[in-house]
Amino acid sequence: MATEFDTRLTTSGRDIGLLVLRLGVGATMVQAGLLKVFTLSTTTEFMAKSGWSAPRLAAIMVSAAETAGGLGLLLGLLTPLAAVAVTAAMIDAWAFNVSGGAFWSNPFDQTFVLAFAATALLFTGAGKYSLDERLWGRATWPRLVAVILFVVAIAAAVLTWVLLNGTNPIHFTAPPS
Repeated sequence: MATEFDTRLTTSGRDIGLLVLRLGVGATMVQAGLLKVFTLSTTTEFMAKSGWSAPRLAAIMVSAAETAGGLGLLLGLLTPLAAVAVTAAMIDAWAFNVSGGAFWSNPFDQTFVLAFAATALLFTGAGKYSLDERLWGRATWPRLVAVILFVVAIAAAVLTWVLLNGTNPIHFTAPPS
């Protein structure tokens, strides 16, 4: 039989774990986004060389998604929307990373882990130590909201990739150079 003390420790540990996860993912994304913001011309040039159509738009989109999504996760503010931005951006970053070679050569990288971590935050919520909880009394969000937003994140990533890159990123053998 759990005591009140045990329940407080479990809840508190979960919320501390969510805070740690939010801080790690959020800080990583803010840093990545701000690097792109402050070197937007370099980011645009990189995207142009990588075959993206509308490279400036693509650079602005990824910079905004990473920076705003990262800030949202850091603060636990509108966490589902922040998680969608990060998840979509990291799916596209992952697709870019695996598109240069055989998919199986290196499918599990930092972008892969960040996409899963942001998705975890989408489904768990920000926890008690967040602005979502302070402002709206929402440490978590309804499961239906999370599922719908997860579908939105995947759709946004796929649409962005198809419209602005136009290639299939998954290759079972190395693509021709």
